Amino acid sequence: MALRLLTSRVFTPYAPVIRNTATLAAIRGYATKKYTSDHEWISIDNGVGTIGITDHAQKALGDVVFVETPTVGDEVAREAQIGVVESVKAASDIYSPVTGEVVDVNEALADEPSLINNSPEEDGWLAKIKLANTDELEGLMDEKAYAAHCDADEDH
Repeated sequence: MALRLLTSRVFTPYAPVIRNTATLAAIRGYATKKYTSDHEWISIDNGVGTIGITDHAQKALGDVVFVETPTVGDEVAREAQIGVVESVKAASDIYSPVTGEVVDVNEALADEPSLINNSPEEDGWLAKIKLANTDELEGLMDEKAYAAHCDADEDH
């Protein structure tokens, strides 16, 4: 009986806080990754968007041999070119899905561009941009819409 009483006094008051925090973190992680029709992704954390190309795009490009990233401090506009990814097959321009200031770039890509092939949506990120207007995220696709977009591309 004493253990049950202790449990109800110690854990019960904190259960809603723990449950809500975990739920919010899961929703925040899921809801903040967006995609463009040009096959870029952006993941938002505290007003900074991490940008890269999708797995679908890296598969279409083939083995990546060179990556050009923007410069830290650059001001970029939505849909402006911020870099280039070159592969053995082709070169592809990378466009910013948002307006803002470049606050970091993935310097590891200079020595190891294959990170884009090996881990396009994690280790192969290109740049981090401090968002100037979070409303621009509304025009981007969620994961389900992006998958449908890719399926439609393959049908043509």
